[in-house]
Amino acid sequence: MKYTKPVYIFFLIMPMGISQGFVTVTLPFLLTKNGFPVALTAGIVAIGLSANLWRFVWGPVVDLSLSLHKWYWLSLLACIASVMLLCFIPFTVKSATLLSIIVFVSQVSGTITLLPINGLMAKRIRENKKGAASGWYQAGSLASTGIGGGGGLWLATHYNLILAGIILCAASIFFAMAMLLTQDIPYLKETTIAHEVKGMGRDTLAMIKSPVALFVMLLIIMPIGTGAMANLWSAVARDWKTDADTVVLVTGLLCGGVSAVGCIAGGFIADRWGVWNAYLGIGIICALVTVLIALLPYRPATYISGVLVYGFCTGLIYAAYTAVILFVIGKRHTATKFSLMSSFGNLPVVYMTTFNGWTHDKFGSRYMLIAEAVAGIIFVIIFFIVLQQMKQKNMIPVLVE
Repeated sequence: MKYTKPVYIFFLIMPMGISQGFVTVTLPFLLTKNGFPVALTAGIVAIGLSANLWRFVWGPVVDLSLSLHKWYWLSLLACIASVMLLCFIPFTVKSATLLSIIVFVSQVSGTITLLPINGLMAKRIRENKKGAASGWYQAGSLASTGIGGGGGLWLATHYNLILAGIILCAASIFFAMAMLLTQDIPYLKETTIAHEVKGMGRDTLAMIKSPVALFVMLLIIMPIGTGAMANLWSAVARDWKTDADTVVLVTGLLCGGVSAVGCIAGGFIADRWGVWNAYLGIGIICALVTVLIALLPYRPATYISGVLVYGFCTGLIYAAYTAVILFVIGKRHTATKFSLMSSFGNLPVVYMTTFNGWTHDKFGSRYMLIAEAVAGIIFVIIFFIVLQQMKQKNMIPVLVE
């Protein structure tokens, strides 16, 4: 079997991130500039992002038909076609429904490109390199979102939207060429759909019933290193007396780049420490950094350094999170199982963002940050104790190449 180099994952995920960045950054700016109300613009973007909630639906479709390469190229084609369509449709309020449909299709296509990548990571990456692959996976997602958002917006505002779309789609195709360097995983045509559905159901149910999978499900829905403050840094910047231009630069381009580096470092750590030590250890680091930000003087310099260090730590935990999921899903029906586990993993970001906002309004930024950190430390300690008990009872498998 020909193994895939972890760095290829960085390039393969680029088309998805470029599409998402275009929809979440470039498109909203241009819509409001053309007279769209903020609420309507937010609704269009939200419809696109809702595609992430439905990954578990098309996961089985990918597992049960075509090869991983074919699914990747088909979804890539749909992804770039929908982005180009957005560049030609007039931005008028009357076209809001059509825009919403195309935005949703673009993000569905983008999420489907992830499923073959998840399959390659599970089946074509060496076990002792899956941490590195996880790091490149998250780094590519962050970096490409910046390209599609920041790069797309710059091209659209300095030249024109059509040129921006052409360049972004050409870049997506260029990055996707890395798929030619990987060995395909064919769909077994000799098996029937009914047989595969039953097998997939048994395999997924067996995973869910296993103690280690249940442990991981609980682990990733708890508030350990959620990075939820990334959604609120711009909203609370005034507490550190930071001006708007600084906020845009720090929370956008700089933080994205630093987080991507953190992802790569986190993948390295996961391979060296092991997935459990990496996830829980980095969770503690995230909490300590958050406490430090809370206790330092509330000045612009603190805000800048705090956001960047927090972003780096978020990158670390993202890589460890992906490595943990790869550890537990095995090598069969990977698209279905990865998408199912990812759905659980998105929950803490949602509820911790809400919790942080509530805490800030009640008690201020300092106690908001401390509360996030304390919650993380408590659950790291709990899961560390449970993990040790499971190891003593030989409930944690040891994967070997």
